[in-house]
Amino acid sequence: MPKEKVKTIAENRRARYEYFIEETYEAGIALKGTEVKSLREGKTNLQDSYAAVDKGELFLFQMHISPYDRGNRYNVDAKRVRKLLMHKDEINRLFGKVQQKGLTLVPLKLYFKEGRVKLELALARGKKLYDKRDAEAAKDARRTIERALRANQE
Repeated sequence: MPKEKVKTIAENRRARYEYFIEETYEAGIALKGTEVKSLREGKTNLQDSYAAVDKGELFLFQMHISPYDRGNRYNVDAKRVRKLLMHKDEINRLFGKVQQKGLTLVPLKLYFKEGRVKLELALARGKKLYDKRDAEAAKDARRTIERALRANQE
């Protein structure tokens, strides 16, 4: 069985700093016009984007896809609302979980999978300031330990 080809387009690294990731989901994304060509060039930004359920459908807000250079009239608005494609039961499950206090849907990664654009969507809980400080301190401690081990090996 051949391994699936996955090519990452964009990643939202800030999301892992700002949120505790509880679950991840894969969703398709409905695109128009020349957006795919622009994505192939890597002209997108996931910063500040989020997903929400509206009337039983899942939508992605504030994701920026730059207009395609040679797209003329087929280009669409860079920050338009885009529909995410998931099974109805998955959307309903997400809607139920988002109703809980403090949970939100945050995009983590945008990638091509077998020629189709997919979005890795996370069910996340926001971190408090002290959680961010603890994570930063643990990261620094891990980094100093790795440096010390490397120095001892040489």
